[in-house]
Amino acid sequence: MRVSYKKLWKLLIDKDMSKADLRKAVEMSPNTMTKMRKNEEVAMSVLLKIATYLDCDISDMCEFVKDDDKNE
Repeated sequence: MRVSYKKLWKLLIDKDMSKADLRKAVEMSPNTMTKMRKNEEVAMSVLLKIATYLDCDISDMCEFVKDDDKNE
């Protein structure tokens, strides 16, 4: 399983907001934003800050998806 932030990127588009705008608004480090762009795990506290700022639920921003790697 891996995390996907596609929902967050779509939400930002709907709110006419850039990733840089979000990073500055929630005072997120550039390294954390890079992790999110690469669909890597970030601290729950970061997700809570973003959810609070965007007035949404964590499930509106990210989801866990199954890896497509199947050894046959």
